[in-house]
Amino acid sequence: MKYKIKIEDVQTLEEISNYWTNEDYIQLLEKFEYPDAEDSGKENLRELLFMAITDFEPSEAAKVVLTYKLSEHLSEGQIDQISNDMLNDKVCEEYPEMELQAPLFHVNQLLFKAYNGKFPSSSATIIECVISPLEEENETVLRKEMLLRLFDDGLSERNIVKRLFEEQMNGAAGFPEAENIIWELEIQDKDRYRITTSGNLIKKEDLISSEWESEIELTPMEN
Repeated sequence: MKYKIKIEDVQTLEEISNYWTNEDYIQLLEKFEYPDAEDSGKENLRELLFMAITDFEPSEAAKVVLTYKLSEHLSEGQIDQISNDMLNDKVCEEYPEMELQAPLFHVNQLLFKAYNGKFPSSSATIIECVISPLEEENETVLRKEMLLRLFDDGLSERNIVKRLFEEQMNGAAGFPEAENIIWELEIQDKDRYRITTSGNLIKKEDLISSEWESEIELTPMEN
């Protein structure tokens, strides 16, 4: 199937707005021993949380936030290790379990903001694009792995996804990793997509063209 890909906008962001909810802030404030958090004005919750966080040592605060967000996925020992490592390393970019890279990014950036730069900063990339089928009868709904394969021709050879997943990107192997490479996929209308991913995996400068055509072969599961 042939498609035309047109990049409309690429943003590099330090954090994804609205990821942390007011309920998250209230629960975290309680864990940071801030009393009566529910009685605080919603507009003040984030700043109050930052004040409460900075009453703790950075690694201790990291442990609290990691436990709140990832205790179902990480052991206490893993949380202890990450809470220390993330003061010096971008753990969210390096963590081997890719499904945890997105939540680790959100934790990292919350702490980065709270401590005004004591934690290394990471980034996210948001790509807004139009992907149009060039065959009228094509009504396939594009999934994450298909989108990444369509992007193969528009990405620099230096791009880390192309280098790490060459066979998957060219369709020679299955691509389950795509589910975690693309953190969020929004189909805004029939051909318009909004892709959120790691700024480490796809940087703005990795996109070497704003418009190109690409072809992917659909497997029976994809038809």
